[in-house]
Amino acid sequence: MRWLERLEEGLLSLLLAAMVTITFTQVVARYVFNYSFVWALELTGVLFACLMFIGFSYCVRVGAHIGIDILVRALGPRPARAVGILAASLCVAYSVTLAVGGWRYMHRLYEVGIYMQDLPFEQWIPKLVLPVGFGLLALRFLAILWRLIRGRDARLLGSESDDALKLRDAIGSSE
Repeated sequence: MRWLERLEEGLLSLLLAAMVTITFTQVVARYVFNYSFVWALELTGVLFACLMFIGFSYCVRVGAHIGIDILVRALGPRPARAVGILAASLCVAYSVTLAVGGWRYMHRLYEVGIYMQDLPFEQWIPKLVLPVGFGLLALRFLAILWRLIRGRDARLLGSESDDALKLRDAIGSSE
């Protein structure tokens, strides 16, 4: 799965760079040349949606999602693991449900053949990110669920305090 992680990171970087480039070009064109690209806003919105849906799975992989887990941390190791397994199972079910729903929605748009407002593409093409993004998310939650079942360390949520302490230690050791 290492190739998938690199592909995901590269795609996220490319999407962000494209959004910044298009937005910067649009601002320069508008305020310097008094010209506007009609398609820029719609394309930036599509790229942002792709960034979001692919970013969901990336954040799960690196443990960047935050949440309130004070009750789970108060539990012992076995009950906390059971709650984690339940939560990961629900997350897998949720992700699969949305991936299937996204696929159905995208397929319906394909059948109808509606074009985007300002871009010469049918709407189903950018909507592919729905089943792909939620499919990636389901894979990430499945990996967490598998680690939890096997008794390995796995986290559904990030820990801001742990991250801050690691950053402090990293900065302290570099000085």
